[in-house]
Amino acid sequence: MSQIPAHGGELINRIIEGGERDKLLTAAEALTVKVLNDREMSDLDMIASGGLSPLEGFMNQEDYDSCVEKMRLSNGLAWSVPIVLSATSDEAGAYETGKDIRLDAPDGTPLAILHLEDKYEVDKEKEAQNVYRTTDSAHPGVAVIKEMGNVYLGGKVSVLNRVTYADFPKYRLDPAATRKLFAEKGWNTVVGFQTRNPIHRAHEFITKCALEAVDGLLIHPLVGATKKGDIPADVRMKCYEVLMENYYSTDHVALSVLPAAMRYAGPREAVHHAIMRQNYGCTHFIVGRDHAGVGDYYGTYDAQKIFDEFNHDELAITPMKFEHSFFCKKNGEMATNKTSNSKPEERFFLSGTKVRDMLAAGKTPPAEFTRPEVATILVEAMKE
Repeated sequence: MSQIPAHGGELINRIIEGGERDKLLTAAEALTVKVLNDREMSDLDMIASGGLSPLEGFMNQEDYDSCVEKMRLSNGLAWSVPIVLSATSDEAGAYETGKDIRLDAPDGTPLAILHLEDKYEVDKEKEAQNVYRTTDSAHPGVAVIKEMGNVYLGGKVSVLNRVTYADFPKYRLDPAATRKLFAEKGWNTVVGFQTRNPIHRAHEFITKCALEAVDGLLIHPLVGATKKGDIPADVRMKCYEVLMENYYSTDHVALSVLPAAMRYAGPREAVHHAIMRQNYGCTHFIVGRDHAGVGDYYGTYDAQKIFDEFNHDELAITPMKFEHSFFCKKNGEMATNKTSNSKPEERFFLSGTKVRDMLAAGKTPPAEFTRPEVATILVEAMKE
């Protein structure tokens, strides 16, 4: 059974093992150390496993500039979001191009060696405007950029120890593992669903619509760093599990987590999410309303339109674009503008703000919005 190739043609693996690892660990003891934060560790782990193929490390200036300006790497390959490691000017002064740096977890565990090829100052305003379409510090992605150092460090990484996670161990499948799973299930075509929220009726509707066109569905929630106010990952995972158990065909759905950090880059992040899912073995990717958006920074369907800027040679994964869905009171089912001729007053919508207010008040969201099992989990979580 043939599978979709990784982005760039080869699934990258930067994990060093055996005797070579022992040598590098010994050499690493004498290296200058840089301690990574949570987002940087997420990026490192995604590079390690091939989730960010074809990247073999943090971007050098040539790739960074091309990504920011053209949404391509310097070799022309589609890439929409910079993957970078920053340092302050003082820190960068201690790092010498051509030499190695040890990258540590906050607890002192040596995670990797960065083979420093490039260090370069950046225009943060330009990066923010191009990637996030705004320089407003209220945007969570822009806020992160402004908190970072103004020098970026580029180079390949040799990963000595994987980032350790205590949560969701059975769902932490690397790209090679999800590809193996799809092969075992006999899935030639797989649609990936990105989510950082519980799956409500609208999400369930579009995932099942997409599933009718392919062999399998990968529910692939992002569990890296998210913004304040998002539903915690452990609560979301309980919601996914109860939905899969009660409302999906277990022969055609799988659940795994994505350890990446959320950027909230709207259209550009939709492309980024699609590329990662291709690396995990998905042939199709769901792009819904306001994908990866936040606030009012992006148009409702901008994340769908951006895919028109790439041809199939640049992005092998196929986007599946869905309109805003709602519960149609007239027909008694979920629908979109394409499938319902109902009037506005016959359509049931609940905003995220209204749902959070209901949960905070101990009220159960209605069945038109979410399955009762999911509502129970959310109400109980708000009590804790």
